[in-house]
Amino acid sequence: MRPALVLPIAKSMQTTSKLLVLLCAATLLPAVETKSWSQGEMADFEKAKLTKLSLRSDGHLSLAPQVKELHDASTPYLWACAQDSKGNLFIGGGSSTGTTEKLTKIDASGKATTVAELEGLEIHALAIDRSDNIYAATAPDGKVYRIRGNSKPEVFYDPKAKYIWSLVFATNGDLYVATGNQGEIHKVTPAGVGSVFFKADETHIRSLAIDPRTGNLIAGTEPGGLILRIGANGEGFVLHQSPKREVTAVAITKDGVIWAAAAGNKGGGAVPIALPPPASVSPVAAAAAQAANAARAAAPLAFSTIPAILGGTELYRIQPDGFPRRVWQHANDIVYAIAFDAAGHPLLGAGNKGSIYRIDSDHRQTLLVSLAPTQVTNLVPGRDGALYAVTGNIGKLFQIGPQIETEGSVESEVLDAAAFTYWGRLSYHGATQGVKLETRSGNLNAPQKNWSAWANVPLTEKRGRVSSPSARFLQYRATLSQSADLAWIDIAYQAINIAPEIEQIEITPPNYRFPAPLGLLGLSSSNTLSLPALGQRRAASVNLSDLNTGVTMNYAKGHIGTRWLSRDDNGDTLTFKVEIKGVKETEWKLLKDKLRDKFLSWDSAGFADGEYKVRISVHDGASNTPGDTLTAVLESDEFLIDNSGPQIVGLSAQTNGAKIDLAFTARDAQSILTKAEYSINGGDWIVAEPTTRLSDSSDLAYKLSIEKPSAGNEFTIAVRVTDEFENQSVEKAVSK
Repeated sequence: MRPALVLPIAKSMQTTSKLLVLLCAATLLPAVETKSWSQGEMADFEKAKLTKLSLRSDGHLSLAPQVKELHDASTPYLWACAQDSKGNLFIGGGSSTGTTEKLTKIDASGKATTVAELEGLEIHALAIDRSDNIYAATAPDGKVYRIRGNSKPEVFYDPKAKYIWSLVFATNGDLYVATGNQGEIHKVTPAGVGSVFFKADETHIRSLAIDPRTGNLIAGTEPGGLILRIGANGEGFVLHQSPKREVTAVAITKDGVIWAAAAGNKGGGAVPIALPPPASVSPVAAAAAQAANAARAAAPLAFSTIPAILGGTELYRIQPDGFPRRVWQHANDIVYAIAFDAAGHPLLGAGNKGSIYRIDSDHRQTLLVSLAPTQVTNLVPGRDGALYAVTGNIGKLFQIGPQIETEGSVESEVLDAAAFTYWGRLSYHGATQGVKLETRSGNLNAPQKNWSAWANVPLTEKRGRVSSPSARFLQYRATLSQSADLAWIDIAYQAINIAPEIEQIEITPPNYRFPAPLGLLGLSSSNTLSLPALGQRRAASVNLSDLNTGVTMNYAKGHIGTRWLSRDDNGDTLTFKVEIKGVKETEWKLLKDKLRDKFLSWDSAGFADGEYKVRISVHDGASNTPGDTLTAVLESDEFLIDNSGPQIVGLSAQTNGAKIDLAFTARDAQSILTKAEYSINGGDWIVAEPTTRLSDSSDLAYKLSIEKPSAGNEFTIAVRVTDEFENQSVEKAVSK
């Protein structure tokens, strides 16, 4: 039984590379038919440039709250912000140099005044009591300072801890101080007398809030990612253990619902998110710094940037009865602060894109604004309905709202249509008034001065026709005003038809044929549409016949075949015609038409021996109108059809003592002789060697002296000769 013949993907690495390019093209390029560029999901608009617009998780765009920069602190980070009863804002942060940090007041007119300069690398927490006294916590080697009016700051409490992460006042005036590296909460009386109120089996109490109904403390820890409830007696109870490392923020609504944000993968190092690692310095500089700062030898060195935190953030809501639920997560953003708007929706301050999110429901969120600094480190709901945010990288104070922007815009990512393209109708879903749409096009992969200018799309009933010049790339810009909104945009386009190509033709080895075409196996296209699972995008389809992988051929005497490499830059459905003619003939004869597969085999027994060529024609009419259909043609190199066996002439067998002298000549009109054999009296076939030793010609002579069988006086010698097309001839001679 003959083995199947396995053809490689291509004859050379160069051809293999071409096939890979074609596979990529098949997945990326559309056929020449009207297509739609649809933008309506959050992921679409996250790739766009949003200016003064808010983006909802369902892809809904609306005018954003107004953003006003109130103060530039000229420091890398602002970590803390608080507002007193008169509406004055107080901010504090950290810098990479110096030994003190400023506590700054911004009054209602926007005037900034330095209230105090405190010892330490940063001010990480602020609190204000009922008398508008300011309490500021420093780090490292943290202390709590109190500033009364215009008096000089005084050390109010020293917890003997390296870090102070949060300050919270109880209704009776006691101050709770969250610390690290010992994971302690201290309770301090209004007289400044304090002690350890609670100690966790954690390194840091990273966040702290107080339940207004019960007076219970809610604390978030690092590195265990615990959310704890601590009663008036100092007893703790774990409400939830997050899979994240660090509970960066906790907040409680008036009705006792707890919101907590946890970030970072566990096992990723011992540095909290809000504590950058020491900066890299040379050994000489490190020695000098150690000598100059002996009193603070254990403190971190200069702050540079917030380290990259892997794992993103998860947001939890814990009901008053203790039931926890994860309601939001982000793979990359790190939430540093939680506050509430007037309607009670949680507001999240995050990095590293300066984002402020609003949680509208368990299944819908809104990216309200993105600030230029990369981290939003603290949020304070103002008494005037505004939201105040402090930032890191760079340290600034912003006011968000309560007014809404009067105009905003979205500038899309660039559509690559992969070829010269005609633009059609634009339609959108959103407000009828207050929406302006523009487009521009070009043949560079990024908008530059050599693109067309922005062209207005005249709209009627939320649709209009794109007037930008035909090109490969397109971009749109939507401008919203008058409280308009926008949900999705759809632009029709059609690439110009590009002629298909036949890049290579290969003739397969003789006597093998391809498996039956896919169409004969009952596999055909159907007029159906497959929808992906809800919430998932539909991937571009791939025509299996375009993959052109290795092929297993089956043995079939007399068959011969061809396969070819083709491409179409539009991804059109292609059909092929295969023709054949002898090299001395003038007209092509049809072998197969309307073929979808890129291979064909046929029985060559009906063709006379000789040299032939095949011609492959391809056309893309299945994907185009008759007027737009394009074709391409390629002829193969010459190949041989040989179905006739070799000639055996001059065969003689003469007894010569104990030997038989066997001689003959073999000739083939078309191909090389590959093997000759002989058999004595019907025995096994034995290979015969030509006089030239090599079977490398179509004309070979054979002279052999073979052993005579021991029995009998008459011997029948059979000779069999095979050519490279596996054609055989047999002759016999008798020796006496």
